[in-house]
Amino acid sequence: MSKNVIEAKTRVFALRVVNLYKVLSEQRGERVMSKQVLRSGTSIGANIAESRGAQSDKDFFAKISIAYKEGLETEYWLEILRDAQFISETEFLSIHSDCVEICKIIAKMQISLKRRISSLP
Repeated sequence: MSKNVIEAKTRVFALRVVNLYKVLSEQRGERVMSKQVLRSGTSIGANIAESRGAQSDKDFFAKISIAYKEGLETEYWLEILRDAQFISETEFLSIHSDCVEICKIIAKMQISLKRRISSLP
């Protein structure tokens, strides 16, 4: 998977998270968990973007690993928001499936990079 594809997907996802935050905080009165999902959900793409400046494969791996962890955290907060009934099942499934897809792409990137790093002399 090209870095450009993951950058585009995480950017679109971040915008969805920002819009979710607006709805949760302004219309549904939820401010604590919405800030958590805002922070972790936008951090995925920020770390992917930052990985462009990596000094080495190991540095790149570290950045995408942080992005992966932020993705997992975002999944958690989305589940909590659904279970607490701040978002509907339909809203949850839509944004959660995007988050899962992004995490799977990043996980594949990690596996490929780990193989490449371990094969270096």
